[in-house]
Order: sequence, then C-alpha cells, then structure tokens
Amino acid sequence: MAAQYGAHEVMELHEVLTDTVDGINQFELYRPYAKDPQLQSIMDRHIQFMVQEYNNLVNALNQQAMATGGTGYRTPRTAAGMSPTYGLNNPAPQTPNTSPNEMNDQDVASGMLGCHKSSATMRMVATQEIANPQLRRMVQQCAVNSSEMAYETFQYMNQKGYYQVPTMKDMTTNTVISTYQPAQMPMATQQQQAQQPYQ
Repeated sequence: MAAQYGAHEVMELHEVLTDTVDGINQFELYRPYAKDPQLQSIMDRHIQFMVQEYNNLVNALNQQAMATGGTGYRTPRTAAGMSPTYGLNNPAPQTPNTSPNEMNDQDVASGMLGCHKSSATMRMVATQEIANPQLRRMVQQCAVNSSEMAYETFQYMNQKGYYQVPTMKDMTTNTVISTYQPAQMPMATQQQQAQQPYQ
C-alpha cells in the first residue's frame, strides 16, 4: 500500500523524477560525442550517480527502503582541490551547431552543466512543497548533488578554457564589496536574548 502523500509533493516528486530520467537520457545521448577521457570519466560517474539517486528516490517513495537524507555526491580529490582560473583569454566565438557531427567536448560539457544547474534549481524549489520530512531531506540532498556535479563540470570546462570567468576592475569589485557592512542586531532581538535564561 502506498504511503499517504500530499498532492503538491506528489507532483513535485513527479517533476524531480521526470527531470532525473531526462537528465540520464540526455547524458546517454551526449556520451558518444565525448572524446576527452577526462570528460568521459566525469560523464560516466555522473550517469552512474544519477541512476543510483533515481533508484533511491523511487524506493523511498514506494516505501521499499527507509528514506534517509540521501547519498551525497563526492567529487574526486583531483578535481576537489582545483582553483578556478579567472579572466578572459581570447574566448572563441559561440554559434549553434548545424549538425550533430559538429558536437565536441565543449558542447557536451556545456550541455551537462546546463542540465545539472537546472536540476539543482528545480529540486530546491520542489523541497518547498514536500511535506514528508524524510523525502524533503532526500530531495534537498539531490539539489546539493546536482550543484556539486555542476561545479565539477564547471571546473573541467574552466580548466580547458571552455568556461572563462570574466572579472571587473579591482576598484569596481572593491567598491561593490565594501558597500556591504555588518548589521547591528535589532533592539527587540537583543532584549529577547537578554531575557532568555542561559542554557
């Protein structure tokens, strides 16, 4: 017998699961076009993780497994310690391909990045409508996982020069950053904290 779920959470979970299926299918379509062994390795790891995450959610929904916080995606150590390269270095002009035969590693990585970014956003929005606390935590972890896989893909793209990070002049950056200063605690909050006994 299926668990009792609210209408909103069922529809949000339907969207999350459909997005996961679409993502796996999209990566499978891209896979033959990835030529760089490093990109192939990243893609294979992501596909394997997305399938595992999909199965965990399906099992939790059908109460075939205890819903926990979900498994976290772990970026390999070699990628985890990388620092991004900032600045533009003669970026190549971008135009859409006119044929699948023109697909290259940059196209594949860009498609992967877009998929993960979209999934991270959609999953985090979905958590706002999921009433079951265990399922909500699982979907929150799914959002974090998508974000981590997006960042790993970004790191690869940045390393290869496919995703350059533009910067502003130091003076402009410093002016924007220094605009924000620490806030004082509102008086009502200070008084309320003063009245609470020490724990």
